[in-house]
Parts: sequence; structure tokens; C-alpha cells
Amino acid sequence: MEKQQWRKKYLTILSGQTVSLIGSSAVQFSLIWWLTNESKSAIMLSLAGLFAYLPQMFLGPFVGVWLDRLKRKYVVIFADLFMGLVAFVLSMWFLLGRPGFAVVIVALFLRSLANVFHTPSIQAIVPLLVPEEKLVKANSWNQFLQSGAFMLGPVLGAAMFAVMPLWLILLTDLIGALAASFTLWIVAVPNIVRDDEHPQHYFQELKDGFNVFREDPPMLVVMIFSFCIMIFYLPLGTLFPLMTNVHFGLSAWFASMVEFSYAAGMMISAFLIGMKKEWREKLLAAQLSCVGLAFTFIGSGLAPANQNGYWLFVFFCILMGGVGNLYNIPFTAYLQETVAPEKLGRVFSLFGSVMSAAMPVGLLLAGPFSEKLGIARWFLISGILTLFFSLLCLVFYRRAKVKSMSKST
Repeated sequence: MEKQQWRKKYLTILSGQTVSLIGSSAVQFSLIWWLTNESKSAIMLSLAGLFAYLPQMFLGPFVGVWLDRLKRKYVVIFADLFMGLVAFVLSMWFLLGRPGFAVVIVALFLRSLANVFHTPSIQAIVPLLVPEEKLVKANSWNQFLQSGAFMLGPVLGAAMFAVMPLWLILLTDLIGALAASFTLWIVAVPNIVRDDEHPQHYFQELKDGFNVFREDPPMLVVMIFSFCIMIFYLPLGTLFPLMTNVHFGLSAWFASMVEFSYAAGMMISAFLIGMKKEWREKLLAAQLSCVGLAFTFIGSGLAPANQNGYWLFVFFCILMGGVGNLYNIPFTAYLQETVAPEKLGRVFSLFGSVMSAAMPVGLLLAGPFSEKLGIARWFLISGILTLFFSLLCLVFYRRAKVKSMSKST
């Protein structure tokens, strides 16, 4: 009975979050395509991506401490409703007139600000509901449904963009936020038991979050090299529409197919990962996925600027999404298994901040280089450098693993 109970609670929350994500991804695609169509500039898209990552980069570590102090259920609900409110205000702005690029970028910034609270909170809720031995499976379900949302969202966004005004499209984000808030509201989520008699100072709790990584050298190695790899990986998703529009000279429908193919790869890999009963080397799986990502970037960069090249790019996007999940799912499960529940908010926020810090660095490189050398060449360069850092990570990970095993014995 208890086994079925956690499934029911988890899937109830997941269903609402998936509906919300469909609305969000449709809106995100529509806004990015609007920016692409209006500006036709890699620098403008890079700037939008930069502002979308700034909140996580600067606020993530500090927010994490509060997430471990507050009731995570209500933090997620508040964040969902705030994102819905931002979408509603921007919708009214488009209804009353044409906002400038700056207004759209600020809206992306505010959505990202809410995500600083939302993402680590929802990740930290999972081990409170799901048995430890089922975490990989639960995260696979999550990625499977998220992938479906990422597949449907851009297609829905492209379809709506063709026949509906942007202000009306933005309202789908509000509807999704209300659905996610309701499904979480009706589920009882256990609270973390804290030692209120001997409360820690804020900065001591912040330090404890950093110590989690320092006390696990193999995980620290993976995080450091993941930062280096994300410098080249994260900006590529922002530049997908530009690759379609400028390099291949195609329309929004073809851009949505790229997003669809990437999400399809994620969905297929999430299903296959969930079928595997046991994952002993979760960190190693994450590293090997980065090697695979490098080859998909290189292949994308070599795709010729014609119709056949576009379909080759779509094929590599399927592989890119699939291999990317081989990083996300095992690594997330590793954190959920090894980190104490009362520290998970800090740890997920800290990890998210480190990865987000890679985005602006990558965008500062990707924007100017793409404008000067061409978007396809930047994909190729990103792949070569990703392969270099991935192989280096494997070497240092093995050394850290050997040292940790020798200390434990």
C-alpha cells in the first residue's frame, strides 16, 4: 500500500508540473522565435540567454539555505504562480502595444528568478516522497514527461505563433502555472525535521552546502569539469533557432522540429534509463555522456547549409537530447541518494549556480564568435573543446576515485 502511495503522490505532482512545462516551453519558444525573427542577431539571443541565467548564477547558493529552512511545497507553488503572473503582465503588454526587446529580456529574467526557487525545491521534494532504490526510476519518469513537454511545447508554440497573436500565446503559461500549483497543493509533502534548539547561522549552513562537494572528491571533479563543458553546451540550445533561421534559411516550423527532435531523444533515453534496474557508476555514466555530446556538436557543425544538412542536424539533435539525459538522470539520483535531505536544497541550488555561471561565459564567447565565424563553425569548435574537457575529466575522476577508495580502506 505504501509503495503505491508514493507513486500516486509523485505522479500527481508530476502531472501538474508537466502541464505547466508544456505551457512554459510553448511560450519560451514563441518568445525566442519572436526575438530571432525581429532581431536576426546571435548577440541579441545571447543577451536574452545571459539574462535568463543571471539570477541562478548570483542568487542560487544563497537561496538554497532558505529553501532548506522553508516548506518546499509552498516555495514551489509561489514560484509557479509568480511565473504565471509574469506571463500575464507580458501578455497584456503585447495586447496594448509592441514591447521592445528589453521588456522581453526582463520578462525572461523574472521567469528565471522564479526558477531559482522552483527547480531545486522540486528536486529536493523527490527524495521525501520516493524510496531511495526508486530514485533513478522516478527521475526517469520525470525526464520522460519533461521530454514529452519539450516535444509538444515548441510544436504547440510554432502552431500558435502562426495563427495567434503573441499576447494570447503567453496566457498558456498562466494556465499551466495554475495547474501545477493545484496538483502540488492537494498532495501532502513531508517536512524536513530541523534541530530548532541549536539552529545554525546562515553562513554556516551555506558553508555546509559547499562542504558536501569538498567531502566527495569524485563528485567535485565531475562538477568542476561539468562547468567547463557547460560553457560550450548550454549556449547551443539558445542558438538552435538561429542555426535553423540563418544557417539553413528555414522557418519557425523547421525550428520547432529541431526542438521536437531534441526532446524526442530525451524521451527515448529517459525510457531506456528507467528500464535499467541498477546504476552502480552514476558519476561515470554522467562523464561518458559528455563524450557523446561532443560528437553530436561536431556532427552538427559539419552539417552543410542545405535541406539535407538540416535533416542531418535534426538527427544529431535527437542524439544530443538522448545523451544529455545520460548525464542529468544518474547525476541527479546520485545527489539525492548521497546528500542528507536537510541539505539538498543548498546542494541543488549550489550545483545549479555553478552550471548557470557557465552560461554567461559561454554566451560571451558564442555570440561574437557566431557572428564572425558563422553559427555552424561555433558548433564544431564547441564539440572539439567539449571532447577535450570530457577526456580530461575521466582522467582526474579516476585518480580521485582511487584516492577516495584508498582512504576508506
